[in-house]
Amino acid sequence: MILKTFIEPPIDNNNYLIIDEQSKEAALVDCSAVDKDIEDALKNEGAKLKYILLTHGHFDHVAGIRPNPDVKVVMNKEDLGWLNKANQYLPMFGMPEMTIPNIDIFVEDGDIIKLGNLEIKVLHTPGHTPGGVCYYVDGKVFSGDTIFRESVGRCDLEGGDFSQIVKSIEQKIYTLPPETLIYPGHGRMTSVEWEKLYNRFL
Repeated sequence: MILKTFIEPPIDNNNYLIIDEQSKEAALVDCSAVDKDIEDALKNEGAKLKYILLTHGHFDHVAGIRPNPDVKVVMNKEDLGWLNKANQYLPMFGMPEMTIPNIDIFVEDGDIIKLGNLEIKVLHTPGHTPGGVCYYVDGKVFSGDTIFRESVGRCDLEGGDFSQIVKSIEQKIYTLPPETLIYPGHGRMTSVEWEKLYNRFL
C-alpha cells in the first residue's frame, strides 16, 4: 500500500491518498481542496482514483469534491445534512461555494470497500457528527475528526455528543491492535497504544 498525505488550507485538513500497489486503484480519504499535487501523485504512481472516502460531512472535509463519473463518493447517510449545508460555511473561511456532490455509496459499520487487493473496513464512530466513520486498512485507521493525537473531535456542534464519541473510540478504535497507526483529519499521526496511555479525554 502506498500512502501519501496532503495538508490542505485554510484549516490544515489532512487528506490521505491510498494506492494499491498492484492494481494501482486509489482512494482519497476526505477531499478538502482541489489540489494539483494529488493529481500529480496519481500520475507519478500510474494510479487512477476510484473512491473519495468521506469521514464525515463537514465543509472542510468535502470542499474539494468536483463531479467526476469515474470517482465514487462514499459516506454514511446520517451526515447528509451536514454535506448539504457546506455552502453556508465555505464563504466564512474565504472558500468558494461548491456543487454539492451526489453520494454514490452509503456505508455502514462493518462494510468492506475493495480497493484492488486492499480491503478497507468501515467503522461507524458517531460523536463528532452522527454519521462520522473511520476507515481501517493495513494496520492503519483514518479517523477523520473522531480522535486526534491526545485529543478528540469537538462535540459542541449540531449532532455532536461527547458521551457518544467516547463510546465510539473505546469500542471501535481502542479495540484495534495497539500498534495500529491513527491518521487523523487534523494534526499529527498517533497510535492506539499512545492514545490509550496519553489521551486525557478518555
